Amino acid sequence: MNGVKVFFDTNVLLYMYSKAEPAKQARAQDLFARSIGHILLSTQVVQEFYVAASRKLGLSRRRVQQAVAALLDLPLVTIGPRQIVSAISKEESYKISFWDALILAAAESGGADIVYTEDLNDGQQYGGIRISNPFRAP
Repeated sequence: MNGVKVFFDTNVLLYMYSKAEPAKQARAQDLFARSIGHILLSTQVVQEFYVAASRKLGLSRRRVQQAVAALLDLPLVTIGPRQIVSAISKEESYKISFWDALILAAAESGGADIVYTEDLNDGQQYGGIRISNPFRAP
């Protein structure tokens, strides 16, 4: 990874714990393990992970709490006024959802180079941030 910071969107983290799609689960787990030391998250991502993992994945409350605690130990961008204002601008400029724009704003704020997500166009550049869909066939 050589100094590259990578931002993980919620959907990629959820695949790490979902047994519904084993190939995606294995890919997400491998990518996460290879990215240790370069990972950046945001408070938005951890909050979304908690809600989705609790409601959709059928994980025990204890397992979700352990996963959230581990995520909170990673470098974290706290969403605040600066990120919200930036997201509003990005939403308008790029014609994307506010929530996706907030992901980009947090990644940019934390100095990330790449955002791993399924929610934006693979390979697209948003300012200094490149989108990578880790589940897309090469």
